[in-house]
Amino acid sequence: MKRIFTLLSFIFILQAAFAQAQRDSIKTVELNDVVVTASRLEEGMGKSPVSIEKIDTHSLYQAAAPSFFDALENVKGIQMLVPSVGFKVINTRGFGNTTNVRFVQMVDGMDNQAPHLGTPIANMLGPNDLDIYTVEVIPGTASALYGMNAINGLANFITKDPFTTAGISVQQKVGVNRIGTGAKPFSETSIRWAHVVSGKLAFKLNATYIRGTDWIADDRQDLNPKANTSTGLTGNDNPAFDAVNSYGNESSNRRTLNLDGKNYVVARTGYFEKEVVDYSIRNSKGDAAIHYAFAPDKKLIYTYRFANLDNIYQRSNRFRLEDYQLQQHGLAYKSKSLQVLAYLTFENTGKSYNARSMAENIDRSFKSDDQWFSDYSNSFRSAIQEGESVASAHHIARSFSDAGRPQPGSAEFNDLIKKLGSINNWDIGAALRVKSRLLHTEGQLNLTKELLHHFQETTGIELLAGFDYRTYIIIPDGNYFINPENEGENILYSKTGGFLQASKTFREKLKLGATIRADKNEFFKLKWNPRFTAVYSVNNFHHIRFSFQNGFRFPSVFEAFSNVNSGGVKRVGGLPVMSSGIFERGYKRASIDAFQAAVIRDVNQTGLSQNDAIIRNKDLLVKNDYTYVKPEEIRSLEAGYRGTFLEGNLQFDLDFYYNRYNDFIAQVEMNIPLTTIADSIPFYLNDRRKQDRYRMWTNSHTTAYNYGAGIGIRYTLLRNFNVSGNVSYARLQRKSNNDGLEDGFNTPRWIVNVSLANDHVYKNIGFNITWRWQSDYYWQSFLVNGNVPAYQTVDAQVSSRWRKFSVKIGSSNIFNHYYHSFLGGPSIGGFYYTTLTYNI
Repeated sequence: MKRIFTLLSFIFILQAAFAQAQRDSIKTVELNDVVVTASRLEEGMGKSPVSIEKIDTHSLYQAAAPSFFDALENVKGIQMLVPSVGFKVINTRGFGNTTNVRFVQMVDGMDNQAPHLGTPIANMLGPNDLDIYTVEVIPGTASALYGMNAINGLANFITKDPFTTAGISVQQKVGVNRIGTGAKPFSETSIRWAHVVSGKLAFKLNATYIRGTDWIADDRQDLNPKANTSTGLTGNDNPAFDAVNSYGNESSNRRTLNLDGKNYVVARTGYFEKEVVDYSIRNSKGDAAIHYAFAPDKKLIYTYRFANLDNIYQRSNRFRLEDYQLQQHGLAYKSKSLQVLAYLTFENTGKSYNARSMAENIDRSFKSDDQWFSDYSNSFRSAIQEGESVASAHHIARSFSDAGRPQPGSAEFNDLIKKLGSINNWDIGAALRVKSRLLHTEGQLNLTKELLHHFQETTGIELLAGFDYRTYIIIPDGNYFINPENEGENILYSKTGGFLQASKTFREKLKLGATIRADKNEFFKLKWNPRFTAVYSVNNFHHIRFSFQNGFRFPSVFEAFSNVNSGGVKRVGGLPVMSSGIFERGYKRASIDAFQAAVIRDVNQTGLSQNDAIIRNKDLLVKNDYTYVKPEEIRSLEAGYRGTFLEGNLQFDLDFYYNRYNDFIAQVEMNIPLTTIADSIPFYLNDRRKQDRYRMWTNSHTTAYNYGAGIGIRYTLLRNFNVSGNVSYARLQRKSNNDGLEDGFNTPRWIVNVSLANDHVYKNIGFNITWRWQSDYYWQSFLVNGNVPAYQTVDAQVSSRWRKFSVKIGSSNIFNHYYHSFLGGPSIGGFYYTTLTYNI
């Protein structure tokens, strides 16, 4: 299919180019939209050497979406994951998850990530709808120019210049989101004030406050349905029941009990997420910027951004963010040839907590695991002696063991949430208490404009050079992070990089470019990232592009330095300074699970004793063969075409890509027996209380190959009607090893968007209707694995604009068809809103 698709597409391109060449004299529209992100230089969009999507202010306003950030879901190549109303995650080209460390978000060139995570917190530190000017998205690796995490893609949110967009704007958004059979109110208030003080000085202020109720995650699918099949206990009778969105009944909260001559896997009862999480949303953010113009093309800009969040967030577990704060100070100097940027980001997780740890420690505060399982065993035996069936005896044992358990909504339960939410130890509490900093400086210089002007005139070669330096500063909290070398001192994690880019145009048709980048992290060897590009312009309206790029991703701070105790499992960073000795002594958790299941099966079905079953199955245990974490690598080949037809009324964009990933940074679970005696190891690994459990950051042994394509079309009909659509295709081709550690591909094979719009269908009234469909796909994560069903949504809006006032009435998922964008996340219903904007 891939070969046929490629052949037909290029035949189409060649035919179109030939026909266009004959009609070139009657054309009046060119692909002259300017972009800056793809090459760090201003260039026409058609001449961009890599795929890039640009969405301007008008398109963002006209979109049938509640906000500009939501509108990005309909951009070609973008997959949007929705862990929360106020928290959405962008990914492109596969291997995505809810903390997408492979995709970078910037605001005016400044990375707006949460430092300890190495990933953006949605648009919480980004611009509001009043201040957004344009969005540029690179759906593919951008490591050669931007380094660090940009191996899957990059989005740059460019804000409005106060010199050219002065005035006061106020926006009020009200609406409801459908949750189950009810509806919850939503409110978003934004204000923007930009003022020109003089010809040299201007400033702007922005503020936004959001209040609402989040979608609910309440998936009750059993993650452990086969734990007791050897005894015939399944479905509602399964004593190891573990629903996706219930916590406190995971593997660390289960034991194998020998009851009446049989082995049963039994889990503690746990609580559902909606019982331990506050779903209210209270988010505020603001920013201020001062622009000083030495000359029209030379500016000094200071920017301050602030965000405070009460929201739901998802990693391997689900978190409630409370009083979570991000701040960013940035200083930039920009001219035609020189750009220098420095910024400092502060993160404070406030009063946030882990929903899983909260649930399991409410259970444990009521009754210890040892006491609960002892009560369960005694009650089960009593019930059997009284003539109850096995299934009934298990239900009776659970009821007896849970007697007096704190009930959701009670004063006792609420007091426990407050108490445990302040204990920064996940073995006994649930608090997330992290403080971190990110310091970044960078600069770039157009050498041929500033220093080597004669060189460019002689050779036609344009040279661009850049550098960057970044340091993460983590304040150890004793739970999430520790300093293993200097107790009490801050953890520093730094990297330095630089690039040189050369390009030359031949006969105004062919532009060739080459970039070489080097990055050095203190814990790893120097890494080189080359990029080679070619753009052939048939004429002003048709452009064909090719590129090859290499990219590396250094481990994030959490992947390098984490030290988290969670429910008896310790998650440890993959650097030798953190994990020395663990890799060497561990046994793979997957093999231990298989070993324990085999022991249970032999005891229950063949009548073997426990000891004999252990000896019989000990060869199933596999020693760990993973080791310390190292950088992840991608190699990417891309081709594309962009052109216009029918006097500019039809715009067409096509791209293909083929990627190879090596050394995926991922997690492996391993346990270490609390003995060094070889003959005793199998017996220790069959008893959860005689082994230490770890989840380690390491690299997958798998090399993964994926490819895909995208087609985008926009056609302007009579009377200002516009039809647009795009189709994205992504496929995981193969894996060389498939050791199961690599992140899940987590990407639908097909994503389709179709839109019909007219911003002046009648006088100043406009509308937009957008249909979106994506195919089913397999989701892989530490919380849950399984198939995400295909879904489709319809978004619509009707709007009217006057000189100073506008109103927009719309809905996303207008027919309220509930869906999950991924497993473990919330069920997403309809969102209905009205947006009023007034420009003073």
